[in-house]
Amino acid sequence: MYEIYADLHVHIGRSEKGKPIKITAARSLNFANIAKECVERKGINLVGIIDCASPYVIEDIEDFLKTGDAYEIDDGGIVYKDKVCIILGSEIETSEVNDDGKTGSAHNLCYFPHLNDIKAFSKEMSNHIKNMTLSSQRADISAYELIDIVRKYNGILVPAHAFTPHKSFYGNCTSSLKRIFKEKYDYIPAIELGLSSDTYLADQISELEGKTFLTNSDAHSLPKIAREYNKMYMENPSFKEFLKVLKNEDGRKILKNYGLDPKLGKYHRTYCEVCDKRIEGDAPVTKCDTCDSRNITMGVFDRIEIIKDKQESKSPKNRPEYIYQIPLTFIPGLGKKTIDKLLDTFGTEMTILHNLGKDDIEAVVGSKVAENITLARDGKMKIIAGGGGNYGKVK
Repeated sequence: MYEIYADLHVHIGRSEKGKPIKITAARSLNFANIAKECVERKGINLVGIIDCASPYVIEDIEDFLKTGDAYEIDDGGIVYKDKVCIILGSEIETSEVNDDGKTGSAHNLCYFPHLNDIKAFSKEMSNHIKNMTLSSQRADISAYELIDIVRKYNGILVPAHAFTPHKSFYGNCTSSLKRIFKEKYDYIPAIELGLSSDTYLADQISELEGKTFLTNSDAHSLPKIAREYNKMYMENPSFKEFLKVLKNEDGRKILKNYGLDPKLGKYHRTYCEVCDKRIEGDAPVTKCDTCDSRNITMGVFDRIEIIKDKQESKSPKNRPEYIYQIPLTFIPGLGKKTIDKLLDTFGTEMTILHNLGKDDIEAVVGSKVAENITLARDGKMKIIAGGGGNYGKVK
């Protein structure tokens, strides 16, 4: 059994031939570059690439396997350079009816063991999505219907960034996942918390006590990979082992969730679209304290205050510790050249964040930067909360 680092939500910006996949993501984000980044700079052992149902990406994967540097394994996944296992995934937007009977929409992370599985899934979903080549496109079915298609092709479904105000179940569709999935609720082994939430906020909702929590980056550029990640305990990384981790089977489990302090997330607190400001009043904030407008983007913190059904956050016994950790790219004084210097010296970001003493870092980048890195990886830097699509800031 091994301790490994996993990030299960990374986007593709463009295909190898320059075709757009995730419009808002960097052009350098393609299948091969993600694999290389995980091995050479990040130190991630298990990565979920969630745009693999695009026909353009499927073509890239097939070409990638022909290079001889990567191969599929029987237990599911594609192994690159014997150092990282890639889980093939697809982010699908479903059409939902919210608690008020109005239209809602939510993102779902769908993971599959083999290339043939996701190819078959892509073909069937092309009947429900107008443009299958693009990422996170809206389907004409609900998640209740989608989960059957995912299971048909040996996959699993995980609700994505479950609390964000846009494109999530708790954020704009429902106060209860059980209402959405009904008798299929137990088919969902986990939820993704999202950058503006954490374990302590989510564990105020009793129906989530039996679900594993994932902390993933939702990376739209190569440097953003592993800004949130999970430490897992498993045999050699594979889809089969990943599924056992999510189900807490045979000793497999998540050991720790590493994530941003939710105040750094883009949607932590409610934001007034009229005054163009974050509202810091007592939660839950449902209108602006300045102009009295209800033209607001509801913050994750405020939304959970509305839907929670527990008076205090109490986690189940098997819930791993949530570690507040600020990624290198967020730390004041760490520009690209300084980060490159650290990586050239020590190898990967995981090594810097987990294996080095302050003296080791100071010898390369000086005492002030070393102090900032130490405070950041211990979650002790001062933070200004984010909201309305704007990240929080580290002071």
